[in-house]
Amino acid sequence: MLFQLIAFSLLPLLTGAFVAPGAGGVGLLTLKNTINNGLEMAAESEVSFDGMDGSLMRIGIIHTRWNKEYVDQLVTGIKEGLTECKVKEQNVFETSVPGAFELPMAARFLALSGTVDAVICVGVLIKGETMHFEYISDAVAKGIMNVGLSTNTPVILGVLTCLNEDQVKARCGGEHNHGIDWGKTAVEMALLRAEAMGGKVGDDSSLGSMGFGIPETELGKDGAEKKKKKSSVFF
Repeated sequence: MLFQLIAFSLLPLLTGAFVAPGAGGVGLLTLKNTINNGLEMAAESEVSFDGMDGSLMRIGIIHTRWNKEYVDQLVTGIKEGLTECKVKEQNVFETSVPGAFELPMAARFLALSGTVDAVICVGVLIKGETMHFEYISDAVAKGIMNVGLSTNTPVILGVLTCLNEDQVKARCGGEHNHGIDWGKTAVEMALLRAEAMGGKVGDDSSLGSMGFGIPETELGKDGAEKKKKKSSVFF
Protein backbone atom coordinates (compact mmCIF):
# COMPACT_ATOMS: atom_id res chain seq x y z
CA MET A 1 0.00 0.00 0.00
CA LEU A 2 2.81 2.41 0.87
CA PHE A 3 4.54 1.87 -2.46
CA GLN A 4 1.23 2.23 -4.33
CA LEU A 5 0.54 5.57 -2.68
CA ILE A 6 4.01 6.85 -3.52
CA ALA A 7 3.75 5.68 -7.12
CA PHE A 8 0.30 7.22 -7.53
CA SER A 9 1.37 10.57 -6.12
CA LEU A 10 4.37 10.70 -8.43
CA LEU A 11 2.57 9.45 -11.56
CA PRO A 12 2.23 12.87 -13.25
CA LEU A 13 5.90 13.56 -12.63
CA LEU A 14 7.00 10.14 -13.78
CA THR A 15 5.00 10.46 -17.00
CA GLY A 16 6.83 13.65 -17.84
CA ALA A 17 10.16 12.01 -17.08
CA PHE A 18 9.75 9.54 -19.95
CA VAL A 19 9.04 12.18 -22.60
CA ALA A 20 11.92 12.50 -25.06
CA PRO A 21 14.43 10.57 -22.99
CA GLY A 22 17.29 11.35 -25.36
CA ALA A 23 20.44 9.33 -25.75
CA GLY A 24 22.84 7.79 -23.30
CA GLY A 25 20.30 6.88 -20.63
CA VAL A 26 19.28 10.49 -19.95
CA GLY A 27 15.67 9.35 -19.53
CA LEU A 28 16.57 7.04 -16.64
CA LEU A 29 18.62 9.78 -15.02
CA THR A 30 15.69 12.16 -15.32
CA LEU A 31 13.43 9.53 -13.80
CA LYS A 32 15.79 9.04 -10.87
CA ASN A 33 16.00 12.78 -10.22
CA THR A 34 12.22 13.06 -10.47
CA ILE A 35 11.71 10.33 -7.87
CA ASN A 36 14.26 11.92 -5.51
CA ASN A 37 12.62 15.32 -5.88
CA GLY A 38 9.22 13.76 -5.20
CA LEU A 39 10.45 12.09 -2.01
CA GLU A 40 11.95 15.38 -0.82
CA MET A 41 8.62 17.10 -1.48
CA ALA A 42 6.87 14.46 0.59
CA ALA A 43 8.96 15.50 3.59
CA GLU A 44 7.57 19.03 3.49
CA SER A 45 4.41 19.99 5.33
CA GLU A 46 1.42 20.82 3.16
CA VAL A 47 -1.05 21.29 6.03
CA SER A 48 -1.76 24.73 7.47
CA PHE A 49 -3.00 25.26 11.02
CA ASP A 50 -4.80 28.38 12.15
CA GLY A 51 -4.16 29.74 15.63
CA MET A 52 -5.66 27.33 18.16
CA ASP A 53 -6.12 27.65 21.91
CA GLY A 54 -5.26 24.34 23.49
CA SER A 55 -4.72 25.73 26.97
CA LEU A 56 -7.37 23.40 28.43
CA MET A 57 -6.31 20.33 26.46
CA ARG A 58 -4.45 17.40 27.98
CA ILE A 59 -2.22 15.53 25.56
CA GLY A 60 -0.56 12.14 26.04
CA ILE A 61 2.61 11.24 24.15
CA ILE A 62 3.54 7.57 23.85
CA HIS A 63 6.81 6.93 22.04
CA THR A 64 9.01 3.98 21.27
CA ARG A 65 12.51 3.39 22.58
CA TRP A 66 13.44 1.79 19.26
CA ASN A 67 15.30 4.24 16.98
CA LYS A 68 15.53 6.52 20.02
CA GLU A 69 17.72 9.18 18.38
CA TYR A 70 15.11 10.01 15.77
CA VAL A 71 12.12 9.46 18.03
CA ASP A 72 13.49 11.97 20.53
CA GLN A 73 13.70 14.57 17.77
CA LEU A 74 10.09 13.91 16.80
CA VAL A 75 8.94 14.22 20.41
CA THR A 76 10.77 17.54 20.66
CA GLY A 77 8.90 18.69 17.56
CA ILE A 78 5.58 17.56 19.04
CA LYS A 79 6.18 19.59 22.19
CA GLU A 80 7.07 22.60 20.07
CA GLY A 81 3.79 22.26 18.19
CA LEU A 82 1.84 21.89 21.42
CA THR A 83 3.50 24.98 22.85
CA GLU A 84 2.52 26.97 19.75
CA CYS A 85 -1.07 25.88 20.44
CA LYS A 86 -0.84 27.13 24.05
CA VAL A 87 -0.95 23.68 25.63
CA LYS A 88 0.38 23.96 29.16
CA GLU A 89 3.52 22.03 29.97
CA GLN A 90 1.86 20.39 32.97
CA ASN A 91 -0.88 19.10 30.66
CA VAL A 92 1.55 17.13 28.48
CA PHE A 93 2.09 13.56 29.67
CA GLU A 94 4.76 11.27 28.29
CA THR A 95 5.70 7.61 28.48
CA SER A 96 7.50 5.03 26.37
CA VAL A 97 7.11 1.48 25.08
CA PRO A 98 9.72 -0.86 23.58
CA GLY A 99 8.64 -0.73 19.93
CA ALA A 100 5.98 0.39 17.48
CA PHE A 101 3.94 -2.82 17.79
CA GLU A 102 3.22 -1.94 21.45
CA LEU A 103 1.92 1.56 20.67
CA PRO A 104 -1.77 0.70 20.01
CA MET A 105 -2.18 -1.22 23.26
CA ALA A 106 -0.54 1.51 25.32
CA ALA A 107 -2.68 4.12 23.54
CA ARG A 108 -5.81 2.13 24.39
CA PHE A 109 -4.86 1.97 28.08
CA LEU A 110 -4.43 5.74 28.16
CA ALA A 111 -7.51 6.54 26.09
CA LEU A 112 -9.74 4.35 28.29
CA SER A 113 -8.46 6.10 31.40
CA GLY A 114 -10.33 9.22 30.29
CA THR A 115 -7.49 11.41 31.49
CA VAL A 116 -6.40 12.96 28.20
CA ASP A 117 -8.10 14.63 25.25
CA ALA A 118 -5.78 13.17 22.61
CA VAL A 119 -2.94 10.69 22.32
CA ILE A 120 0.06 10.90 20.00
CA CYS A 121 1.82 7.64 19.14
CA VAL A 122 5.41 8.20 18.03
CA GLY A 123 7.86 5.81 16.40
CA VAL A 124 10.19 5.24 13.47
CA LEU A 125 10.12 2.19 11.19
CA ILE A 126 12.80 1.73 8.53
CA LYS A 127 12.59 -0.82 5.74
CA GLY A 128 14.96 -3.78 6.15
CA GLU A 129 15.67 -6.94 4.21
CA THR A 130 12.58 -8.89 5.32
CA MET A 131 8.80 -8.36 5.29
CA HIS A 132 8.87 -7.35 8.97
CA PHE A 133 8.60 -3.68 7.99
CA GLU A 134 5.40 -4.20 5.99
CA TYR A 135 3.71 -6.34 8.66
CA ILE A 136 4.51 -3.96 11.52
CA SER A 137 3.63 -0.79 9.55
CA ASP A 138 0.24 -2.19 8.59
CA ALA A 139 -0.56 -3.56 12.06
CA VAL A 140 0.44 -0.36 13.85
CA ALA A 141 -1.51 1.94 11.53
CA LYS A 142 -4.67 -0.17 11.79
CA GLY A 143 -4.24 -0.63 15.53
CA ILE A 144 -3.91 3.08 16.21
CA MET A 145 -6.92 3.87 14.04
CA ASN A 146 -9.00 1.23 15.83
CA VAL A 147 -8.10 2.64 19.24
CA GLY A 148 -9.33 6.08 18.24
CA LEU A 149 -12.57 4.78 16.77
CA SER A 150 -13.34 2.44 19.68
CA THR A 151 -12.57 4.93 22.47
CA ASN A 152 -13.74 8.21 20.89
CA THR A 153 -10.34 9.63 21.74
CA PRO A 154 -8.23 11.16 18.97
CA VAL A 155 -5.11 9.02 18.50
CA ILE A 156 -2.54 10.55 16.17
CA LEU A 157 -0.38 8.34 13.96
CA GLY A 158 3.08 9.77 14.54
CA VAL A 159 4.96 6.78 13.17
CA LEU A 160 7.36 7.34 10.29
CA THR A 161 7.48 4.47 7.80
CA CYS A 162 10.55 5.14 5.69
CA LEU A 163 12.51 3.21 3.10
CA ASN A 164 15.90 4.41 4.33
CA GLU A 165 17.57 6.50 7.01
CA ASP A 166 17.89 9.57 4.79
CA GLN A 167 14.10 9.77 4.55
CA VAL A 168 13.90 9.59 8.35
CA LYS A 169 16.38 12.44 8.76
CA ALA A 170 14.41 14.59 6.31
CA ARG A 171 11.25 14.14 8.40
CA CYS A 172 12.47 14.39 11.97
CA GLY A 173 15.05 17.10 11.49
CA GLY A 174 16.28 19.06 8.54
CA GLU A 175 13.96 21.75 7.25
CA HIS A 176 10.80 20.35 8.79
CA ASN A 177 10.12 18.19 11.82
CA HIS A 178 6.89 16.25 11.29
CA GLY A 179 6.39 16.15 15.05
CA ILE A 180 5.35 19.81 14.99
CA ASP A 181 2.37 19.01 12.77
CA TRP A 182 1.46 15.95 14.86
CA GLY A 183 1.30 18.10 17.99
CA LYS A 184 -0.96 20.64 16.28
CA THR A 185 -3.11 17.88 14.82
CA ALA A 186 -3.64 16.45 18.30
CA VAL A 187 -4.82 19.81 19.60
CA GLU A 188 -7.16 20.37 16.65
CA MET A 189 -8.73 16.93 17.05
CA ALA A 190 -8.97 17.35 20.83
CA LEU A 191 -10.82 20.63 20.36
CA LEU A 192 -13.10 19.00 17.79
CA ARG A 193 -13.84 16.16 20.20
CA ALA A 194 -14.54 18.58 23.06
CA GLU A 195 -16.96 20.53 20.87
CA ALA A 196 -18.72 17.35 19.75
CA MET A 197 -19.03 16.14 23.35
CA GLY A 198 -20.35 19.39 24.75
CA GLY A 199 -17.10 20.87 25.99
CA LYS A 200 -15.94 17.87 28.01
CA VAL A 201 -12.16 17.69 28.47
CA GLY A 202 -9.84 15.21 30.14
CA ASP A 203 -9.70 14.76 33.90
CA ASP A 204 -6.27 14.16 35.41
CA SER A 205 -7.63 12.92 38.76
CA SER A 206 -6.55 9.34 38.08
CA LEU A 207 -3.27 10.05 36.31
CA GLY A 208 -1.38 10.13 39.58
CA SER A 209 -2.49 6.64 40.53
CA MET A 210 -1.30 5.47 37.11
CA GLY A 211 2.12 7.00 37.69
CA PHE A 212 1.69 9.19 34.59
CA GLY A 213 3.87 12.06 35.68
CA ILE A 214 1.33 14.10 37.70
CA PRO A 215 3.27 15.41 40.72
CA GLU A 216 1.65 15.21 44.13
CA THR A 217 2.21 18.18 46.41
CA GLU A 218 2.89 18.50 50.10
CA LEU A 219 3.21 21.51 52.38
CA GLY A 220 6.70 22.50 53.45
CA LYS A 221 7.58 24.07 56.78
CA ASP A 222 6.98 27.50 55.32
CA GLY A 223 3.48 26.48 54.22
CA ALA A 224 4.35 26.53 50.51
CA GLU A 225 3.45 23.65 48.24
CA LYS A 226 6.33 21.46 47.17
CA LYS A 227 6.30 18.77 44.54
CA LYS A 228 6.41 15.22 45.85
CA LYS A 229 8.07 12.61 43.68
CA LYS A 230 5.89 9.70 42.68
CA SER A 231 7.11 6.29 41.64
CA SER A 232 6.09 5.14 38.17
CA VAL A 233 4.24 1.90 37.64
CA PHE A 234 3.67 2.04 33.89
CA PHE A 235 2.92 5.54 32.68
